[in-house]
Amino acid sequence: MTERAADWAGRATNRLLLLLACLAIFLPLVLTLYLSVFNEQMIVFPPHGYTLAWYGQIVGKFGGAIWTSLRIALTAVALSLFIGVPAGIGLSRYRFTGRDALGTFLLSPLTIPGIAIGLAIYVLAVWIEERTGIELAGSIRLLIMAHVLITMPWVVRLCLASLTNHERTTEEAAASLGANPLMVLLRVTLPAMRPGIVAAALFAFIVSFENLELNLFLVAPGLTTLPVAVLQYLQYHIDPLVAAVAVAQMVVVGAALLLLDRFVRLGQVL
Repeated sequence: MTERAADWAGRATNRLLLLLACLAIFLPLVLTLYLSVFNEQMIVFPPHGYTLAWYGQIVGKFGGAIWTSLRIALTAVALSLFIGVPAGIGLSRYRFTGRDALGTFLLSPLTIPGIAIGLAIYVLAVWIEERTGIELAGSIRLLIMAHVLITMPWVVRLCLASLTNHERTTEEAAASLGANPLMVLLRVTLPAMRPGIVAAALFAFIVSFENLELNLFLVAPGLTTLPVAVLQYLQYHIDPLVAAVAVAQMVVVGAALLLLDRFVRLGQVL
């Protein structure tokens, strides 16, 4: 085989692999969108007609679960930012004993399966209840604390990434011109971290809102999140409503990504 033929074969192989990767990513999304407009009470193919009525039933069927997931996710994002942003700045800017161990500890939830974390938190909550009488299992407080545990590593990681290419000389220049440490943080460091902070908040929200494994162990009657409610719905129904829920979530997340990228350029840190 000549060099030119080998080069052509290599390009053709790369294009084929790229095409297969695109199919693997987008084909399920297209099929989910297609299923969500079936005018059927059960998923059958081919459908007898098409309708958008399933989208109108989302709030009626899952309104309570959506509100619970939103409350938990928004609170978890706020607490994660409150803890993770200072942690990211400290790990990036300072050298101290135990720095590497602390960084590993803060990022460790990313390496542990969600089912294992959920089971461990549930067992710990029951153990605390037995010894103190404080009711934790099945409470929204426990869910929020658990979600902070799984969202904070994303905040720390993206804050570290946002400071990787930021020159510290600008902070030193501000300090040399008389700015105190707090002013340097507010006027120089945090504005430079803005893309990372926005990306961290977005990813933390998605991780919390879409989490299923953790919630399976920690929800209780009357306190059900959207992923768990959808799973319970699937146990007794096989209709396009779940596909409509999935499409609605994809549209909301995609719109949020496009909107935020327009103002903060998420590609700088992602």
